Amino acid sequence: MGGHHAAAGAAAWVAVASTGPYTLGWYPLDATGIVIGGMTTAGTALVCDWDHRSSTIATSLPPLSNVLAVGIENASGGHRQGTHSILGAGCFVLLAAAVAQFQLATPWGVLSVGAGLLCMFMINIAAKALKLFPPSGWLVNWIFGLVMAALVTWYAPEQWTWLPTSMLIGVVVHIVGDLITTGGVPLLWPIVIKPPRLFRRVPLLRRIWRPNGALSLPLLGRAGSRREWLLLIPVSAYAMVGMLGAAWSVLRSVI
Repeated sequence: MGGHHAAAGAAAWVAVASTGPYTLGWYPLDATGIVIGGMTTAGTALVCDWDHRSSTIATSLPPLSNVLAVGIENASGGHRQGTHSILGAGCFVLLAAAVAQFQLATPWGVLSVGAGLLCMFMINIAAKALKLFPPSGWLVNWIFGLVMAALVTWYAPEQWTWLPTSMLIGVVVHIVGDLITTGGVPLLWPIVIKPPRLFRRVPLLRRIWRPNGALSLPLLGRAGSRREWLLLIPVSAYAMVGMLGAAWSVLRSVI
C-alpha cells in the first residue's frame, strides 16, 4: 500500500542516516539532513509506482505527474514491470544524481534548484500517500510542494550527495516490499524467465516463481493484508520517533 511504502522509506532513512540508539548509522547526517531526507525518502519509496496512471505518485501534482506517469507506464511495459526491476532502480538513482547537480548562481549565493525541485515532488508525494491532504486538494498539493521546494533550496544541508542515496533506499524498500507480497516483482526485467511447466504444478514453487516470471517471497500475503498492517505499526512508530527527534534537535538549534 502507498502509505506503507512511504512509512517504510522514512524508517529506512532514519535507520541509515541517524547515529542514535537502535540505528545503523551507515550514512550519518545532521538533524536537518535526517528530517528533510526522511520526508524525501518517504516519497522516493513510491516512485516505482509511477508506472501506473492511477497511483499516488501519478496523481500527486496534476497534470504534470499524470503526463509523466503515462510516459513511464508505456516505457516500462506497465505496472510492476520495468520500474520494479534492478534496471529500473538504477535508472531512478542516476536520475536523482543528475538532478542534484543542477544549481543556480544568484546574488544570494548558489541555490540547489535541482535538489529543491526533486524534494518538492518527493515530499509532496509522501504527504499525499500519508493522507495529509484532502483527496481533491490538488491546489493545496501544489502550494505545499512549492513551499517545500523553496525551503529546501534555501535552507537545505550544504551537501546534497545524499539525494541519490535517498532514491536508492526508497526504491529498494519499495521493491522489497512488493517482493514479499503475492504479486512479486520482475527483478531481471527486461529479461523475463518464466518457470518450466513442471515448476508451475508445484504449489510452493508456483508461489515463489510466478507463472509470469516474477519473483515472490509472499511473507505478507496479498498487498494490504492484516500481516502488512501489523508489520507497519512498529515500522511507522520507529520512523515517527526518529523524525520527531531530529526535528526537535533542529528547533532547539534555531531557538
